[in-house]
Parts: sequence; structure tokens; C-alpha cells
Amino acid sequence: MTDIVISDMADPVLTPGLIAAREGPADADDHLTAQAVIDRAMAETGLHHIAEDDGAPGLFERLRVTLQSLYEDAGLTRGGRITIIGNAVRAMANRLRVDDLVRRHPEIRDIPIERPIFIAGLPRSGTTHLVNWLARDDRLNALTLWESEEPVPAVAVPPGEVDPRLERSAQVWAAFGALLPHMAAMHEMAATGIHEDNELMFPDLNCYSWEFQARLPRWIDHYFAHDRTGSYAYEKKVLQVLAWTRGDGGRRRWLLKSPQHMENLAAIRTVFPDATMVITHRDPVDVLRSLTTMLGYSDRIRRQPTDPQGLARHWIDRIERLLRACVAERDQWPADRSIDVLFHDYMADQPGMARAIYARAGLALTPDVDARLMGYLAENPRHGHGRVIYDLERTFGVDLAELRRRFAFYYDRFPVAQEA
Repeated sequence: MTDIVISDMADPVLTPGLIAAREGPADADDHLTAQAVIDRAMAETGLHHIAEDDGAPGLFERLRVTLQSLYEDAGLTRGGRITIIGNAVRAMANRLRVDDLVRRHPEIRDIPIERPIFIAGLPRSGTTHLVNWLARDDRLNALTLWESEEPVPAVAVPPGEVDPRLERSAQVWAAFGALLPHMAAMHEMAATGIHEDNELMFPDLNCYSWEFQARLPRWIDHYFAHDRTGSYAYEKKVLQVLAWTRGDGGRRRWLLKSPQHMENLAAIRTVFPDATMVITHRDPVDVLRSLTTMLGYSDRIRRQPTDPQGLARHWIDRIERLLRACVAERDQWPADRSIDVLFHDYMADQPGMARAIYARAGLALTPDVDARLMGYLAENPRHGHGRVIYDLERTFGVDLAELRRRFAFYYDRFPVAQEA
């Protein structure tokens, strides 16, 4: 196994590609108003009606807060701002296309989204591995990265041809991987890989993906100050759109995953009352050890200075808010519809954990499915791209003993193993 040590976190060695990414395209705007973002999305799609009230109330206000938070982040480079503005335009374009499709095909809203399986858990707590693993069961619907980025095709794709959305996604993430070659060892981004469904709330601007690209305390405060149930109702609408475009008709159960679900347990229970909730738990100190390294490494593409210690302070606060929401809302889910997956138990006996999850979801683990799941484990060993060496104390300036005291409330509720 190859050990990967990232020794230039605070003062990264900049390749020509990273320098260009920090600057961004010369002809791109790095400051747009909310109305300008909407205008660009309308020009891109040729559509001109955004249903603000179809989702959580206050869509346009969330867009203004998102952009205001973006411009308040002094550490972002020009290229970093351009990338996030582009994501805002994409979010609004996706919303326009979803709304247009549903207006033309109102029968989409009749497609059932029955008994979905939600995977929630801290970032870096095994959720990505778990969802990719269980997605080998072809009785389940799982969301690919390229579909999550553009749920509705802009043009019809003839049978046998590659979807342009897939091609665009593959090009973007290949370029990203070339700039950050160690990222595959931490969190590989493949266009055809199974991805987080929080992206389906991107067009409702309550998707926490914004937070992985910038430090947005104003946006976070606004997010926690407002109910997110409407955004999960919007996600349900997009799931119906995806079932319709796939020709599935709601026959297969959805397998969904996002760390964001961990702080929205009550909202999910309201919108998807027949769901099964799977919650992974890992020592938050080790989550932060891994998360800050991943984000600190990728910050070289968008921040100057990278400021690893500021990054750690920001995410310690953010993870605490997420975990306090989880502890407060965990009992919303009855025992027969939910399961807590402790990371150390999961790593010690993955086949046994699969059996427990299938039993809780009321899904038969057939010999054929079991063989597929075991095949995935054999083909995708842990640390297959190398093992990253993390250093939360020195690189990020964190006092581990104080951090563990801060998360005592979580350890008291969930008996996670405190890793070395």
C-alpha cells in the first residue's frame, strides 16, 4: 500500500494548471447579481418561468444570500468565485428545465416514490462506500454523478448515443482529477459513479454542496434559521422526474445518500414517511482529520491563502451543528424503520452490516444480490488508490483532547469507537 503525505497544505506547490484555475477564464464574470444569474439561466435554456413557491419558501432570497456569502469570502480566488457563480447558473437552469418538463407532463407528479432507503452520516464516515456498494443491487434506483448535475436532458438523446450530460461531467471531473491527483485516494469523482442526492436540492438552493467550495457563514446561518422540509419535497419532485426520464415509472425503490440528511431527519420523515433511514456514525475527530485534509488539499485550486487552520475552525463548528441537529432529531425515526451503523462495526463485518440493513428495509438479500455485493468488495478494496496520512494536530492546529470534549454530547448518544 502506498502512503500519501501532503506536505504543502499551507503553501501549496502551484502547477501551471492550478495557477490558471485560480485566475479563471479571462472573459468570465466573477460577480453577478441574483437577477443576472437568473437571466443567464433563462438565456441558456430558452425558458422563462421559475416557480419560486414549488419548494421551500424564499428561493430568490436564498439565491441573494448565497451570492452575498460568496462575495464575503475574502479568501476565494477569482477562479473560485467564477466556478461557484457557474454552479448557481446551473442550479437555476436545472430548475427551469424541471419545472418546464413537469408543466408539459403533469403525470410525472403521479409517479410513486415508495419506501426509499436513505443513507445519512458524517462526511468521511463510509456513506460513499456504502451507497456504491448497495447500488450493485439492480432492484434499487441509485443516482449517478452526471444525472445529479443535470437531471433533465437539454436535448433528446438518440438511442445508442452517449448522453452529452455524461460527456460534460466526465470532462469536468477528468480535468479536476488532473489538477488534484491525490483526490482519488480520498474521494474519487467519476461521472458514472453513484452520487449524493443532496444535489437534487441544488435548484432549491438548500444544498450544502455550496459549503464544500467556499466558507459561507451567512449562508449556513440562513440555512439553519429556516425549515428545509419544502426542499425535500422539491427533491421528491426531481426523483419523479428522474423516474419518468428513465422510464422506470416508480417501480424500483430509490437508494439515496448524503451527509446533509443527518441534520434533516425530521424533514425527511415528513416528506418520505415510508422510508428506511440508515445512519452511519464515526468518531467526529477522525471525520475532521480526513475532511480537513481533503478540503485543504482541494483549496489550492480556489483559495489564496489556503489557511488550513481557518478551514479546521470553520468545519469543527459546522460538524458540531450537524451533529447537534442529528441528536435532537434522531428519535423522529422508529426503531423498525431506521438503523445506526457504527463505523468500527461496519469495517469489521461489512457482510453482516448489509444483512442488517436489508432486514431493516424489508428487502430480501437473495443469493444473486449477495454475490454482487461481495464482488464489489473484492473489486474495491479500502485504500485502493493509496492511503493518505492525516495530521490534524500540526497541519491544522487542532487540540484533539479539547475537540473530544467538545463532541462529548455525541459520544454520549452514539458509542462510536474513538480511533487512534
